[in-house]
Amino acid sequence: MKVRITRIFTVLRPASVVIDYLKDFGHAVHWDPGTQSCRRVDSGPVRVGSVWHNVSLFIGRRVELTYRLTVLEPGRLVFVGANDSATSTDDIRVADRGPRTSEVTYQAVLELHGLASLAAPVVKIALERIADKTASQLRDVIGAL
Repeated sequence: MKVRITRIFTVLRPASVVIDYLKDFGHAVHWDPGTQSCRRVDSGPVRVGSVWHNVSLFIGRRVELTYRLTVLEPGRLVFVGANDSATSTDDIRVADRGPRTSEVTYQAVLELHGLASLAAPVVKIALERIADKTASQLRDVIGAL
């Protein structure tokens, strides 16, 4: 079962600055309220194929996912995280809306596997709450860059 959440909001930075910051998923500790740690597993410049180990607290449980950057384009990033019970896809699109303003469209899709899929209704409620906090924290963190 898939749970899909989308938030659209503006930030006070050009799209190129936003993408450059967000392409390093390790920064999730600053803007994702559930992320406890997120460390890069590989080395070198961030590129398609770069990998992070993410530890989050979700609905009172410690969740570990390995995220991979699958799309890195001007104006778009896609990260796919996985473990045995879920696959999480974060699709982030950023478009300039003025000289110093960008619109961010953040879509998270969580696909639950096996018995975890039974928790989909509870997961959707929790993700809706987290998405609002994430959008708020992203605005603040990007605005402070």
